[in-house]
Amino acid sequence: MQQLRSGEANGAVAPRRRILICDDECEIADMVASLMEREGFSCRACYDPRKALEMMKENPFDLVILDIMMPGMDGYELARRIRAFSNVPLIFLSAKDEEIDSVLGFAVGADDYVTKPFRPRELGMRVRACLRRALASASPAPSGLLSMRGIELDPRSHEASLHGKPLSLTPKEFELLRVLMEAGGEPRSAAELFECVWGEQADAAASNTVMVHVRHVRQKLAAIDSSFDFIVTVWGVGYRMNAE
Repeated sequence: MQQLRSGEANGAVAPRRRILICDDECEIADMVASLMEREGFSCRACYDPRKALEMMKENPFDLVILDIMMPGMDGYELARRIRAFSNVPLIFLSAKDEEIDSVLGFAVGADDYVTKPFRPRELGMRVRACLRRALASASPAPSGLLSMRGIELDPRSHEASLHGKPLSLTPKEFELLRVLMEAGGEPRSAAELFECVWGEQADAAASNTVMVHVRHVRQKLAAIDSSFDFIVTVWGVGYRMNAE
């Protein structure tokens, strides 16, 4: 059985964004690849998560769509390993539809979570939204260097540090910290943060998504300096930087 497939979409405008689809069910991986090709993307379908990891290291993709329940290495672990060297947008496409499943997905660095069965048009829209956000995060920002309590964040170079030590942040973690720092210690609601960082209208899952990403930023700050709470929860309101 052929393990990889690629395809061309008729009438697509160049350059086309490259998408890797990883699902151990060959029929689903091929179907998603075909659907995305019709949307104008260049796709590769892979049925083995370890092979997908090799492909990511050898041939960078613009976005990855991955299943969770796969033998040998599940999607969560695959996402963790990808996140160790890449900030490529990740979308989980899974039959696991409990709230904890999506929370775990975002916790390991996913940018979106879509449940099976899915609507092809909606998946295409979510893919485009993730690519837009990734492009916006990579674009130079008009504002200058931000500094607060030893944190320095440069939107132009997309670099952040605490007490001179580099902070390894995903694009969304970086944007979340930027929005909070620009607020200058004033609280921002989870809905505000979601709409600023994700560029979409907040829904029922927005608070959990923001909560997971705030926790990640806190953990990365604490790994350098655990003596101070840099991000404070304002109960009933949202989050703010601790400027005291």
